[in-house]
Amino acid sequence: MTAEEEALLRKLEGRVAQLALEYKDLKARFAELEGVARKKEETIQALQTRIDRLQTDYANLKTAKMIDISDGDLKNAKTRLSKLVREVDKCIALLNV
Repeated sequence: MTAEEEALLRKLEGRVAQLALEYKDLKARFAELEGVARKKEETIQALQTRIDRLQTDYANLKTAKMIDISDGDLKNAKTRLSKLVREVDKCIALLNV
């Protein structure tokens, strides 16, 4: 083997070693980013659950506010309550189909 071939071989070995080190670094970085992505996904899921719960609470609050008779307008309250009862009846009828 000539001196030039040996120099090329050492150069190739150095580049392969450097490539192996870069591969290890990239592999570690990928694992780190996977962990971050997993944590973000868990956070998104928790926030979505919270949004769903808050939307349900808001709907319940709106319904309770509709039924509220604090202004003394009993006729208006009866109309609203009748409308709610009709909506419930429609839902039950759809479920029975």
